[in-house]
Amino acid sequence: MRNDVTRFGENAGKIWSALNEQGDAVDEKTLMKLTNLSNQELYAAIGWLARENKIRKEDKKGYRLGNTNLTEEVGTVAGRIWKILDIWGEADIETIRKLAGSRDEEIYAAIGWLAREGKIQVDETQTYRLK
Repeated sequence: MRNDVTRFGENAGKIWSALNEQGDAVDEKTLMKLTNLSNQELYAAIGWLARENKIRKEDKKGYRLGNTNLTEEVGTVAGRIWKILDIWGEADIETIRKLAGSRDEEIYAAIGWLAREGKIQVDETQTYRLK
């Protein structure tokens, strides 16, 4: 059985393939349609790709392949989440949302970033903890 962290990487591959096929910037709604990913899955995969330095956000156009410009945005929230989990030991998404003070998209992207770094795990109850 695949775990959620493995699925984040697989979903990142779906986004990479879709962006590679399109060749131009693609907005979130179109990416979700092309990849059949939910909003949460999309952003976790974007965070994964941002950590790999493979995706960039183009103002009002969406995402495209290229050196990332998301390091500050996603990396900062990833640092907050890492600190929350370091202190609390574990937390569900609702607790992370409250303590991080960030939007869902930022939180899921940061979780994808941490997953790519191999620093986070999630169990069947959707509880996150550091590895």
